[in-house]
Amino acid sequence: MFEVIVIGGGIVGTATAYHLVRGGARTLLIDRHDPGRATDAGAGILSAETYSGDSEAWFNFALEAADDYPQLVAELEPFAEGDLGYGRCPKATVAVDDDELGTFEKARRAVFERQRRGGRPAADALYEVAPEAMHRLFPSLAEVRGALYFADSARVDGRRLSAALLRAARAHRLTGRQGSVERLLIRNAAVAGVIVDGETIAAKTVVIAGGAWSSAFGAQLGTRIPVEPQRGQLVHLRVSDADTSDWPIIEGFRGHYIVPWPAGHVVAGATRETGSGFAAEPTASARREVLNEAFRLVPCLRTAEVLEVRVGLRPLSADRMPLLGPVPGVAGLMLATGHGSTGLQLGPYSGKVVAGLVLGTPVCDHTPFLVDRFLAA
Repeated sequence: MFEVIVIGGGIVGTATAYHLVRGGARTLLIDRHDPGRATDAGAGILSAETYSGDSEAWFNFALEAADDYPQLVAELEPFAEGDLGYGRCPKATVAVDDDELGTFEKARRAVFERQRRGGRPAADALYEVAPEAMHRLFPSLAEVRGALYFADSARVDGRRLSAALLRAARAHRLTGRQGSVERLLIRNAAVAGVIVDGETIAAKTVVIAGGAWSSAFGAQLGTRIPVEPQRGQLVHLRVSDADTSDWPIIEGFRGHYIVPWPAGHVVAGATRETGSGFAAEPTASARREVLNEAFRLVPCLRTAEVLEVRVGLRPLSADRMPLLGPVPGVAGLMLATGHGSTGLQLGPYSGKVVAGLVLGTPVCDHTPFLVDRFLAA
């Protein structure tokens, strides 16, 4: 008998399983490798400090996640096969056209107000850059009207990091199984295991970390798990005539970005296709949208080679906040999903938080992310 079963092998589920087995829990990770898993198609921008949204709970949690990343990376280094896929990289948030200036000004005020209140990051790490100075920092950038520069952001390759997490978890005796969980086994208002491809597997605790597919268990529970797939498409490019290793991450104000990697590799993203369902195929219109915005921000990308288009079905919650913690009315059942487009930014830390709840060693205040907030509403 297992102590814990984790459903879903994306970054959140794998991180949860990793921290569980490190804490001594006999754990089974079940994954069916669905096409369109968000972990495999994320841009991997780690830059909580440049967040300008309204949610303080999300912002504080993202700062904690950013602080935890270096420790996790150090733990996983012995299990990396080559490059782990994590690195520091500055980020510039830029307004190129006049219609972005209003949004830029709003973001500028929010970012610097949070910096003033919280005392982080330092003024020499996050600051406004004049257009001509921004062009000197990154000559390939289009002419800009305004720019914010964050020197301490980072990027991560979701596939590489997730693979290292899985290898590390296996080294701590994680059991893995490929299969589809048909039903949860519930007895006397408590979870007792799962049924996988017709076989019953017992466990005292079950963690639903199925990404965009997590909502499938809602019908059995007699409730709604408020998560739906949001399709995100990214285009991977190769630039043959530029050194991309010293490029910053570039983010505009139309929902798109450029993430550079060494050796001429550049990722342009991304669409946000709410209502896409579980269609995981790339589309011509999305490719055009992403590339047109990439050309607007960094014109030299017009001559880049297209390597591939990746599609991720992001688990978007109804309020765009993660769902972390117990499911009311079913003892031993946990949720770890709903991260939307921030799965690579928050996912590893979310796994640590949920594992801590299972093990009885809480990591942080997770109450803003309980599913109860929807039930109360």
